[in-house]
Amino acid sequence: MQTIDVNQAKQRFPELIEQTIGGGEVVITKEGKPVVKLVAMNKPSRKQRRFGSARGLIKMTDDFDAPLEDFKEYT
Repeated sequence: MQTIDVNQAKQRFPELIEQTIGGGEVVITKEGKPVVKLVAMNKPSRKQRRFGSARGLIKMTDDFDAPLEDFKEYT
C-alpha cells in the first residue's frame, strides 16, 4: 500500500488510478494524516468452486483413520 500527500496525488492522479486498477491501494494524506484510501471498485472475481471439483487430486490412504502408533496406549 502506497502513501502519498494530497498535493502529490493531484499531480500523479492518472498514475495512481492505474496502480489501483492493477490491485494496489493508495492512501492519500493531508498534513501527515490519512484522509482517503483509493482502491479499485471491481476486484478480479474468483471462479465459484463446485462440489467435487478436486476429485482425483486428493488421495486418502486406507489406514487414514487408524490409531497412530504414539497413541495406541490411549485407545
